[in-house]
Amino acid sequence: MGLMLATMSCSKSAVNEAGQDTISTDRTISFSGLEWIVRSSGTTQQGPGPNLFADANENVWVDEQGRLHLKIVQKGGFWYCAGVILRRSMGYGKYVFYISSDVSKLDQNVVAGLFTYKNDHEEIDIEFSRWSVADNEDSQFAVQPSDRTGNKVRYDLNLLGTQSTHAFNWQPDRIDFISLQGHGLIAKPENLIHEWSYTGNDIPPENEERLRMNLWLFRGKAPSDGKEQEIIIEKVEFIKK
Repeated sequence: MGLMLATMSCSKSAVNEAGQDTISTDRTISFSGLEWIVRSSGTTQQGPGPNLFADANENVWVDEQGRLHLKIVQKGGFWYCAGVILRRSMGYGKYVFYISSDVSKLDQNVVAGLFTYKNDHEEIDIEFSRWSVADNEDSQFAVQPSDRTGNKVRYDLNLLGTQSTHAFNWQPDRIDFISLQGHGLIAKPENLIHEWSYTGNDIPPENEERLRMNLWLFRGKAPSDGKEQEIIIEKVEFIKK
């Protein structure tokens, strides 16, 4: 049905992006017909968080149905987070994420991010997190820097099941975000969770940004419930417009 896990060697040279992280890995995977670098920080804590990121099979894998799993795992008394980075830049277009786990139930200290990134000022985010506040809304759309007025909107998912669809359509003059119940891109009153259009001054230009997906711990805090955390991504689509 889907793509099986493909692991191969790639160069040991680091990817450096505005000093935010240095990715050094021997592992890539094939998911949704695209090649992804599996993030590893070695023994050094890196942003976001800061956290340790591992490229081990128990942190990142593609199952027999072709779904991507990102998992925060505890080993040897340390918590290891998970992330993947698309090998190539895609540029303007619609980025669609089909999620198959209830991300509204992630621990309050956990952040799941679906985003394009060049640096801290050229970034578009869909994020699921309560940011360590138990009664916070659980999700947000953001354009960085998100602390500027009008660059972020928060909302609750109120999911009816484990499946949800999230997308942003990034164009030179606007970014349209949407979250929907279930899998599919047709918005109806019964499946619309939230939508938002951004037309502010911080729309990033096409500039060798990369699509990323990660699961990490806010400020490096362990999950408040002490349990390992996981997100399952059914597939990712890119629609050039």
